[in-house]
Amino acid sequence: MNFSEFEKRIVKVKKMELPGEAIQFKMAPVERLKELKEQARLKQSARKAGVMALFYPSKANETHLILILRKTYKGVHSAQVGFPGGKVEKEDDSLEEAALRETEEEVGVPRKVITVLKQLTEIYIPPSNFFVQPFLGLTGNTPTFIPQDEEVEALIEVPLSLFMDDSTLITKKITTSYATNIDVPAFLLNDHVVWGATAMMLSEVRELLKQAL
Repeated sequence: MNFSEFEKRIVKVKKMELPGEAIQFKMAPVERLKELKEQARLKQSARKAGVMALFYPSKANETHLILILRKTYKGVHSAQVGFPGGKVEKEDDSLEEAALRETEEEVGVPRKVITVLKQLTEIYIPPSNFFVQPFLGLTGNTPTFIPQDEEVEALIEVPLSLFMDDSTLITKKITTSYATNIDVPAFLLNDHVVWGATAMMLSEVRELLKQAL
């Protein structure tokens, strides 16, 4: 879908109810995730982060979504695919501001050119003990991406047509920090297996787009 048409239709999401956890948990790697989320909320010990599901026009004016492949490092999210975004810092007045700031830092898209359309459903990530707040945004111009050397291994520019294709939904055997050799629902996007929290957030984005487009 060309971006001009996408931009006209996507505004419908502003008035739509969120699909919520029900659609997220279709892509959940463990059945206990909801229980773990409730426990974390009761303890009030989790950190907070904001991420951005950012859509934009390619040079051919086709709609794309930007994801990032994180660097390999000693941490639970090493070499994983995710959204641009990160933890809330002292200078951030809100989760949305954190998501915009981190998007600018990690992929070089200035926060002033991003229109935030909707706050999505919060998700809990047990291994890192984070509550992550995703946002749906778009920018009307083709970005000149500048990946952050310290954080980003590669940029993954996903065409909307691929993202919405059912053939991208797969199952993959994965060993995580809290489960061994389990079948995990995932997306296969640009030859990258996307699972876990990112897949769960993508599932909600995809459901909203199905209704809006």
